[in-house]
Amino acid sequence: MADDKMRTLRLDISRAALSQSERKCLSLLEDTGQLKFIFPDTLLTESNYANLVGFLNYVASNLRTQGAGQLDSLADAYSEVVHRCTSHTDFGGYGFDQDSTELSVEQEGEIVFLCSAYLEAVKSAARARCGPAVQSFRPRGRPGMTMTEKILAMHDVSRKGFVRPGDIIQVDVDWVIASELAWKGMEGVYDAFGKPGIFRNDRLWLAGDHRVEPELYHVPQVKALMDASERAKKEFKMTDFQGFNYTILHTEFVRERAQPGMLVIGADSHTCSGGSVSCLAVGMGATDVIMPLVTGQTWLTVPETVHLRLINEPPFGVGGKDTVLYILKTFKRNTIAADRIVEFSGPGLAALSCDARFAIANMCTEFGAVSGIFAADDRTLDFVNRRRIRKHKNNAIYFQPDEDAIYAQSFEIDLSKVESGVAIYPSPDNVVPASEVVGTALDGCFIGACTTTEEDLIMAGLVLEAGLKKGLKPVDHGRRIVVPGSKPIRHKLEKLGLIEIYKQCGFKVGVPGCSMCVGQGVDQAAAGEKWLSSQNRNFKNRMGPGSIANLASAATVAASSFSMQMSNPRELLDMIDRDRLKEYLGFEPSAQISLVSGKSEMNTSTLIFSEPYGRDENTSNSAEGGIPNTSGNALFADEGLSTAIQGKVLRLGDFVDTDAIIPSKFLASSRTNEELGSHCMEFFMPEFRQLVRDGHDVVVAGRAFGCGSSRDVAVNALLGAGVKCVIAESFSFIYSRNQPNIGLLGIVIKDKPFFETACRGEQISVDLATNTVTCGGRNWAFQLSEMEKRLINVGGMTEAFRKFGKQVFDVMFSKRPGHVSDPATSPGKRALFTIFQRVKMPTIRKKDPLKSDQIEGKIELAISNLKNGRIPTIYKAIRIYIIPHTTLQDRLKGVL
Repeated sequence: MADDKMRTLRLDISRAALSQSERKCLSLLEDTGQLKFIFPDTLLTESNYANLVGFLNYVASNLRTQGAGQLDSLADAYSEVVHRCTSHTDFGGYGFDQDSTELSVEQEGEIVFLCSAYLEAVKSAARARCGPAVQSFRPRGRPGMTMTEKILAMHDVSRKGFVRPGDIIQVDVDWVIASELAWKGMEGVYDAFGKPGIFRNDRLWLAGDHRVEPELYHVPQVKALMDASERAKKEFKMTDFQGFNYTILHTEFVRERAQPGMLVIGADSHTCSGGSVSCLAVGMGATDVIMPLVTGQTWLTVPETVHLRLINEPPFGVGGKDTVLYILKTFKRNTIAADRIVEFSGPGLAALSCDARFAIANMCTEFGAVSGIFAADDRTLDFVNRRRIRKHKNNAIYFQPDEDAIYAQSFEIDLSKVESGVAIYPSPDNVVPASEVVGTALDGCFIGACTTTEEDLIMAGLVLEAGLKKGLKPVDHGRRIVVPGSKPIRHKLEKLGLIEIYKQCGFKVGVPGCSMCVGQGVDQAAAGEKWLSSQNRNFKNRMGPGSIANLASAATVAASSFSMQMSNPRELLDMIDRDRLKEYLGFEPSAQISLVSGKSEMNTSTLIFSEPYGRDENTSNSAEGGIPNTSGNALFADEGLSTAIQGKVLRLGDFVDTDAIIPSKFLASSRTNEELGSHCMEFFMPEFRQLVRDGHDVVVAGRAFGCGSSRDVAVNALLGAGVKCVIAESFSFIYSRNQPNIGLLGIVIKDKPFFETACRGEQISVDLATNTVTCGGRNWAFQLSEMEKRLINVGGMTEAFRKFGKQVFDVMFSKRPGHVSDPATSPGKRALFTIFQRVKMPTIRKKDPLKSDQIEGKIELAISNLKNGRIPTIYKAIRIYIIPHTTLQDRLKGVL
C-alpha cells in the first residue's frame, strides 16, 4: 500500500513497556503495509494488561476506533484471536482469561502464531477469486435447474449461469476438509506438486479423528500422522486446525462452518454430510482434493439429480438414521442414486431436524450417490443462525429448485411408514424391521461415528434412562461403547446429565473420533463377534478383522444394550417425556458469541431465495465453459502411454469396496505402491495377489467397484499388486475419479455377454487406439471422457500440475484452435503465435533443465489463453507468463 494511504495509530503505552510477544503482534500488523504505530514519549516500564490476550483486545479496539473503517478486517482478525483464546476448551478455544491468566512462553508463542494465521487469512481472502453476485430473479429463457445445478452454476468459472447434466465444468471451491489419516496421503501428493502453497489458509478444515486416540499418541505410526497434521498447521498458517480428538471431521464442520450454497470438497466419502445444511459437499480422493486445496478449483461432470419428495412425519423417536435405512431398504444401494445427487424436499422436511437430515445426507454415500442435499427451509436458517461465530453464517446463499427442473427420476417417501430398523451384516441396505430380529444375541453395542448426531445421542441417553426407570439392568457380558461426535456435544451431554446415564448403563465413554467405525483404534471387534452399531457401514471386517457389524439407530442400540440382544426400542421411546426432549434439544450450553461479524450484504434473519447470476441461454455460447474435444491438441498429445494391454482375467463380484481392496489397518504403515500392493485384498481375497503375479492382471468386476471410503490408495494398492486395468459394470463416483488421477486405466462395459465371456483365466486385451476390449474372440467398445483422456495422456493429475502449475485447470479447459471462435485467424495474430511456437523446449532445456516442465507449462498456457481470447495481446501474455522467467528473456529478444 502506498505511504499516503497508510494509517497511523497511536497507542497509550510506550514501546519500552511492550513485551517481546506484544512487539511481535504489532509487527505482524505493520507488515501488512496498512498501518504503523506511534507511541507516547513517556517511559512506562510495564504493560497495563494482564496478559497478551488482553493486549490484543486493546489493539483490536484501537484498530476499529482509529481506523475509520479502513482497518476493520485487521481488527476482526485480532478479535477472532481473542475469541479463540478465551473460548472454553470444549468449544475449540484455549480457555484463557484475558484479565487474569498468566501465560507461559509456549502459550504466548501459540497466540502469536494465531495472529499470523488470522492476518494471513485476511490476505488470502482478498486474493480469492470473487464470483458474480447472485440475483433475485431467474433470467428470461434460462432452463429450469435443480438446487444442485444452481449451486454448480454459481461456482462455474465460465459464469454462464446455468449447467446441464453431462457438462464438464471448472468450478471454484469454498472449503476443503480432511482427516489426519487422509492428510498423510495428501501430504505426499502436495510434496510431489512441489509444495506450491494453498489457496486459502482459512478454508482448510483439518481434524484428527481416524486413527488418533490419547492411548495411541505415542505409537510411531499414529505419531507420524499427528506430526504431518502439525506440519500442515504451521506451514499453511491454518486457522481451522482442530487438533486431535476435538471432533469427528464432519461433525463440527457441518454444525459450525458449512453454509447453504457453498461447494465443499473433502477427502472423505462422508463429506456429503454437508448436504444437511443445503451445502453441496462432495467426497474425493487425496490427489483430487489437493487440487482445490492448491488452486481453489476442481473439475466436475455435472451429475444427474434424483428427487426424493418427503411427505408426512415419522413416528416419535424415529429419526434420520431409521429414515435413511428405510430408503436403503426401499431402493437398495447403487440403484437410483448411483453417480447422482440425491435432492430431498417436500412437506415432510418440516418433521426432520438438521441433525436428522445430517444422518440421511451422511449415508447418501452408502446409497451410492455422489452426494445428497436438502432443500433449504426455516429450520435450515435457524440452525445456521445459532452458530457461535457470526462470519460462518453471513455468507449463506439459499437456493430452491425450479418448478420445471428436470430430474432423472422422482420418488415419494412416506415418512409415516418409517420404523426402527436394523441393517444386517454385511450390507447397509439389508434392512429389516427391528421387531423381526428381537432376541438376536450380541457381543457388543456401539453408539458413535459421524452419522450419529447430537440429537441421536440425547435420544439414546433418554432411552437408557427410561430403561433404568423400568427396572432394566445391563447384563454382565458384552461390551458397550459410546463416542460423542465432538467435544461440544460431549459438553452438552455432561451438562444434561446424560454422560452419567451412559456410564450407569455400562458404557465406556470415548473421546471424539471414528473409533470402532474404522476398526483400527483402541477398541475393535474381535473375529466372530456380532455387534449392533449406530455407525454407517457394516461391510466385512469394518469393525475389525472377522467382525460382524449390524447397523441401527442410536436408540435401537441403546435399547439392545441392556440384554445384549437386538431389541425394538418402541416401548422405551414411548416412555420419554416429549417436552423434556424438546428442552434438551434446544439447550445451548455455550452463550459465548464472537463479535466478529464478517462481511456480508445478505439478510441473515429471513429466508430469501436467490438465483445464480447468469444470462438467457439463447444469448450464451452453448460451448462456453465445457471441456473441448482433445483431437489435434498438442498440449495433450500421447506422451508414451501404451495403447495395448494384454493379460488374463481375474473376476470379482459386485460392490467390492475400498476396505476390501486395502484394509484400513495397513494404511498408516504402507507408503509406496508396492507396500500397499502387498496387502491388497488381504482379508477379502487372500489369493488375489498371487493370482495377479501369475498373470491374472486385468480385473473384471461387477457393479459399484470401489464403493465405500474415499481412500485413493485403493488404486495405488491395485497398481502395487500388479493390476494393469480394471473393467467393471460400474465404478463408484470417487473411485472412478481416483483411477485416472493416479494412472490406472478403468473401463466401464455394460453388456452382459461380456461378463459371461470374461471368466477367470480368459485371455483379454485392451486397445486404447480403437477403444476396444477383446475377449473370447469377441470385441466390445468402450468410452473414456474427455477429461479422462487428457489426464491419461498427460500422465495423471500430478504430472499435469507439474507441467502447468496452478493454472492447470485453465489449460485443461482451454479450447483447441477452431473450436467456437479462434482469435488466431488473422495473419498478424498467427505470426504472433508463431513467436511462442518457436520458443520450444529443446533450446530451453540446455539453459534450465530443472525448470523446463514449469516453463513449458507457462508457454503452453500463454498460447492457449491467447487462442481462446482470454488475453488480448501478445505483450500482456509475455508480461504475465514469460518475463518472470529470466531463462527465456534472451530467447524472446531473439525471436521478437
